[in-house]
Amino acid sequence: MHVLQISDVYFPRVNGVSTSIATFRRCLAEQDVACTLIVPGYADEASERGVVRVPARPVPRDPEDRLASVGAFVRAAEAQGGEAFDLIHVQTPFAAHLAGVRLARRWGLPLVVSYHTLFEEYLHHYVPLVPRALTAALARGVSRWQCGQADRIIAPSAAMRDRLLDYGIDRPIEVLPTGIPLAAYRDGNRARFRQAHGIAEDRPVALTVSRLAHEKNIDFLLDAADLARRTCPSLLLLVAGEGPAEGALRDRAAARGLDGHVRFLGYLERSRDLPDCYAAADLFVFASRTETQGLVLLEAMAAGTGVLALSSMGTASILAAGRGCLVGPDDVPAFAERMAACLSDRDGLQRLGVAARDGAAAWSDEAMARQLVGLYRALVDETSTLSSRRTHWKARTRGRPA
Repeated sequence: MHVLQISDVYFPRVNGVSTSIATFRRCLAEQDVACTLIVPGYADEASERGVVRVPARPVPRDPEDRLASVGAFVRAAEAQGGEAFDLIHVQTPFAAHLAGVRLARRWGLPLVVSYHTLFEEYLHHYVPLVPRALTAALARGVSRWQCGQADRIIAPSAAMRDRLLDYGIDRPIEVLPTGIPLAAYRDGNRARFRQAHGIAEDRPVALTVSRLAHEKNIDFLLDAADLARRTCPSLLLLVAGEGPAEGALRDRAAARGLDGHVRFLGYLERSRDLPDCYAAADLFVFASRTETQGLVLLEAMAAGTGVLALSSMGTASILAAGRGCLVGPDDVPAFAERMAACLSDRDGLQRLGVAARDGAAAWSDEAMARQLVGLYRALVDETSTLSSRRTHWKARTRGRPA
């Protein structure tokens, strides 16, 4: 089987969509499914087998992202040859989606759409002058239109599926989370990271890993750290990641006198630095209310670090299992109290970490990839059967044997 995937975003742009695509691509290759991925060029990307880059320009006011045209995606796909593919999988809802729909119709191929991002909750942060009710209605309308063009929709969590059903989407929706490469996070070196960053071995450390964007609710964690240090005086909150809200978050931390209690780490290299960072933390904290899955929770758990997080949207599925993760109150003072209590209980943290590692095992990348392969094969078989029936019907209506 050969799948054409198209996305408006991919590495070196770091976010959950890029991570999901790369994780599934690696595992699909191990299960004899070939994937050609067409994505924008960023000018500083490494060459990668099976990845085709198309010309793109920076998005206005968002230099991290790139904007490619529908035509560029279509031409790149046509250069690969439509007869080479069995199915098209679109990962993002912009030019890539329009190109994927056009190609699927042209070549008569089934179309899968992954719905990674809850745009209803994001748009008002980026167009604040437009009433939130209007941006939400726009996001829901566009989502209904785009999902209606797909043969299958992939939602990364049950909460995301339920939200799409609330939109009135009537296409088949499969809940399929992105899996975690467990081995990549099991060997993080706690001592190495703490020594490199001058953190004492016995200092209580909380960590959050996220794109530093306003919708990620990181200011909630800064305010909680401010309160928690009153009962846990040596508390240190590490914030790993980059993004447009970094300046505002640094200013907020400074205004609260948190210079000795909050440290911004920037982007961490994923193969060694990030696993080391997870291992160096005593507790992973997370406050986003808009995650469609919450991959970073699973990464922390795979590293043996317990989780305290708000239960909202995609994180609810992970937290519901209750293995190595705790549901935090959606209230800053109460969350701060819970965070301080966890960090002050060394034995409790150790038990939570052991349970977290066990809990993450259910979310392995290999298991999730097997489900995706099954979805692909079922859809290709279904489309092939339908095509055969149409050919048979046309032959009969013309008075010829099928």
